[in-house]
Amino acid sequence: MDEYPAIAAVCVDQPLPQLDRLFDYRVPVELRGDVRPGCRVVVRFNGRRLKATVIEMRDRTEFPGKVLPVLEVVPPGVVLAPEVATLARRIADRYAGNLADVLRLALPERKVRVEKEPAAEPLAVGAPVGTHWNRYIHGDAFLRAVGGGREARIAWNAVPGEDWAARLAEAAGAAAAAGRGALLVVPDQYDLERLDKALTAALGPDRHVTLSNAMGPTPRYRSFLKALRGEVRVVAGTQVAMFAPVADLGLVAVWDDGDKNLISLHAPHPHAREVLLTRAELAGAACVVGGFARTAQAQLLVETGWAVSAHAHREALRAASPRVVPIGDDADLAADPSSSTARLPTVAWDAARKALNADLPVLLQVPRRGYVPAVSCQRCRTRSMCTACTGPLRLTGPRRPPVCTWCGRVDEDYRCGECGSTRMRAVVIGAARTAEELAGAFPGVDVVESNAAERLDAIPPGPRLVVSTPGVEPLAPQGYGAVLLVDTWAQLTRAELTASEEALRIWMNAVALCAPTGTAVVTADGGLPVVQALIRWDAAWFATQELHDRAELGFPPVMRFAALTGPNGEAEKLAADLPADLDAEVIGPIPVDERTERLLLRVRRRNGPALAAFLAKAAAARSAAKTEQVRIQIDPREIA
Repeated sequence: MDEYPAIAAVCVDQPLPQLDRLFDYRVPVELRGDVRPGCRVVVRFNGRRLKATVIEMRDRTEFPGKVLPVLEVVPPGVVLAPEVATLARRIADRYAGNLADVLRLALPERKVRVEKEPAAEPLAVGAPVGTHWNRYIHGDAFLRAVGGGREARIAWNAVPGEDWAARLAEAAGAAAAAGRGALLVVPDQYDLERLDKALTAALGPDRHVTLSNAMGPTPRYRSFLKALRGEVRVVAGTQVAMFAPVADLGLVAVWDDGDKNLISLHAPHPHAREVLLTRAELAGAACVVGGFARTAQAQLLVETGWAVSAHAHREALRAASPRVVPIGDDADLAADPSSSTARLPTVAWDAARKALNADLPVLLQVPRRGYVPAVSCQRCRTRSMCTACTGPLRLTGPRRPPVCTWCGRVDEDYRCGECGSTRMRAVVIGAARTAEELAGAFPGVDVVESNAAERLDAIPPGPRLVVSTPGVEPLAPQGYGAVLLVDTWAQLTRAELTASEEALRIWMNAVALCAPTGTAVVTADGGLPVVQALIRWDAAWFATQELHDRAELGFPPVMRFAALTGPNGEAEKLAADLPADLDAEVIGPIPVDERTERLLLRVRRRNGPALAAFLAKAAAARSAAKTEQVRIQIDPREIA
């Protein structure tokens, strides 16, 4: 309409699927200089005042009715960079989500006081010197490409003991010295603190910012504005930083991409790796998908030619790798007939004693925290359950009655429901019980525990026993003299597609903390491929095997999956309208509870975008008709 020379096409801050489109609003004369793409505004929508984000400006509107005016502009002006707006739309489409939901992930909570702080001039960053990338095939070439502004893309596997944070900081420094930005994403706050220190050492102070939920709203918004205003070129963070407004992006990197913490807990649940890969393509940026281990998704990038494999030269790997010893082979059985069944076989005890005698610490990685997380009847082996809610019972300490894991009820008078016995046995031994056992086996040696609730960042030098659950192992100044991986069956027997891949990832992360002269003992059969990969430190070989096996079985990442969860029968109704050209396979439904079911859809990877588009359209139609909602998740965590 010619009478509206300035039209703002906005995304209204409403998560309803049927509202996943842009709405036109007239820009009043008094706001003409303030309303621009990327700014936040207030509009009247369905009789209410709502916030919205301006995505684009138009000369006219095709809307035949009355076009309402923009009511006001929300300071501080443009907060959504054009490239991030494009990225948000791409991610919403990939995950069958709403643009409003993705923008909610991209734009942090506003803090007025921070907006009044003066902007600082960006500080120069010098090119990195004395790098260790030459230990890796394609390592030096990658760093030169980043410094030259070229699109180098690598799947990087670090050697044991590698200071991965320093290597990423060097790559970020190469990008910043070339006048381009860098965005680095890690799984958790502990990794971020380590990367933060490495960036300060490599770039100098005040040349980067961090972004994470742990910072709190005000510091996070301050970091967001510094990146948005171009005060810094380098941003590091957890998965909340994946949409950070880094200008002229020259490098994206994700560390330990198999960690589930990199998947957003908020709809549409994007994975930081997928967001960064999309950013690299849109910006023509270099990319690092790194870790001690390698996921099947990262290997697919290599096999399709999107990235090259950056792994260590053989000499560098030999110099950095500790000795990795499995149990259960003929030599072990001859020396210790019980080694295949013992929780800690003789070779593990010997490695621990040797390390302690050398004044080095010993790390034991235990799959579960707590004292005894699961128990059963000692006589008939029936799993011990709560009589009130049928939840599993656990022990919280010695000579304490069992407690229900679900409802917290203390069972003072436990009696097996099958045979009536009052005696129990441990099914799973937790970190606390393991620490107690070690204290008795090594009198006089300090025994400490690290878990998600009480995490140790590092330990002081000297001999001590450290019992840790996966992912929270503390650093040792000189490395551990021995790393013992116990109860490995708990990882390998998990009913998940990625059980072996996840087991190798957490094992490699632990063994990487071992000193080159130390010994790592894995209480698993050395003939298993996953154990062979650990012994040879060859995650790329294992990822190749995993990828080929999944291709034969039709599983991710070769195939694309979607999970539909809703009231009984509703997911099937939605799936009944699937277009024939999608060639989708319907798996299920699988009961979730008495009223809810789950349906899986499987399509070829090339049909993934079409499947997501269909599901988004179907969700919008059901929402508009006020039909029972079906939760849609692309690449569900339980499968992908």
